[in-house]
Amino acid sequence: MAKKEKLKEVRIKNRRAYHDYAIEQEFTAGISLTGPEVKSVRAGKASISEGYCYMTDRGLFIKGMHVAEFKNAGYAEQEPLRDRALLLNNNELKKLRGKLKDQGYTVVPIELFFSETGYAKLQIGLGRGKKNYDKREDLKSKDVKRELERYG
Repeated sequence: MAKKEKLKEVRIKNRRAYHDYAIEQEFTAGISLTGPEVKSVRAGKASISEGYCYMTDRGLFIKGMHVAEFKNAGYAEQEPLRDRALLLNNNELKKLRGKLKDQGYTVVPIELFFSETGYAKLQIGLGRGKKNYDKREDLKSKDVKRELERYG
């Protein structure tokens, strides 16, 4: 019997998430993808940096996430920027609904990855937008920390 081939780990990150938002809480959600979309994500041809999450009465969705078309998909038509459903349990959805009613909270995609069982997962964060002075303060603290590590 042939051993199962180890797939390379795919992690697509939104590097601007922690820079632009003060993330207070993180959740891991499943994401509904079609077959060709899964193959494109496994090849690393997806981007979540332009995406954002929104809540409807039907659940939580991500809008603006780009998944490149898989060229060997056959006749199946693919939409790279379609809205995709995020799969969370009811308790997590209730928490998010309650927080999103408060002024200033938003749900931001942080990282797209595959779980150990092979399912596509999206790590999302609940946070508030940072002001420019908060961003400058974070950059200053990173510079100071880097200097201390260099000389310490």
